[in-house]
Amino acid sequence: MAISRAQLLKELLPGLNALFGMEYAKYGEEHAEIYETESSDRSFEEETKLSGFGAAPVKSEGSAISYDNAQEAWTARYNHETIAMGFSITEEAIEDNLYDSLSSRYTKALARAMAYTKQVKAAAILNNAFDSNYTYGDGKELCATDHPLISGGTNSNELATPADLNETSLEAAIIQIAGWTDERGLLIAAKPNKLVVPPDLQFVADRLMETEGRVGTADNDINAIRNMGAIPGGYTVNHYLTDTNAWFLLTDIPNGLKHFVRTPMSTSMDADFDTGNSRYKARERYSFGVSDPLGIFGSAGA
Repeated sequence: MAISRAQLLKELLPGLNALFGMEYAKYGEEHAEIYETESSDRSFEEETKLSGFGAAPVKSEGSAISYDNAQEAWTARYNHETIAMGFSITEEAIEDNLYDSLSSRYTKALARAMAYTKQVKAAAILNNAFDSNYTYGDGKELCATDHPLISGGTNSNELATPADLNETSLEAAIIQIAGWTDERGLLIAAKPNKLVVPPDLQFVADRLMETEGRVGTADNDINAIRNMGAIPGGYTVNHYLTDTNAWFLLTDIPNGLKHFVRTPMSTSMDADFDTGNSRYKARERYSFGVSDPLGIFGSAGA
């Protein structure tokens, strides 16, 4: 359906002082603070997690050496989606408009809509992090207390008892990350890198990360999290997180949360010969997903 003069009645008459409603500022590409971005030239991408070896056993004198096996653990798959939208304006609406270039104004609105969609899709991975209906390569939701290991053990990337963001819960998360193991039960030197919070927790995050002394106590103690540089990337606010109590720690584990770009954003326009309508469209292909869930630690809040 083309935008016609009926939808633009006021813009066709003299005396209009201002047009407004599409000049709002927008949040930036907040997904870039969370996801590692890579390009893709395939219809989908797959990444497979490998299992190394277990701890080396003692070899008794004169006995044969022991041999261990390595294997694949699981495969993460990224299916690229095509995101596209357009609009059409009648020839008469363009001719009779008195105040601005319709194509320029609505092209900006189209770009805003496309950018908004990308941020919502990126945040959806975290918004569904505790929902067992959204599982990944190991069959578990993104944040779970029992990510299975080939060795028979488990890793937990969420607090056993969900807790709001505070000094105690943040320290507990950092300690828990330090205890993670690989698929064969060997300790890995995992560390938190960045705190991700919704707007509702931005002031709590700032006090926890930037205050020199302990927060909310009369003790003359240092803020150990800040003093140790335990979260070197600081914190970032994601305005598309829907749970006002949930918070996340991105870790330095490689191949965690990923964003694949199959086809970058492109725009085009043409004119329909029969109707004279001008048509504009925007299109891109991408995917958001998770390879290794240990790339993030989360708490749904109390």
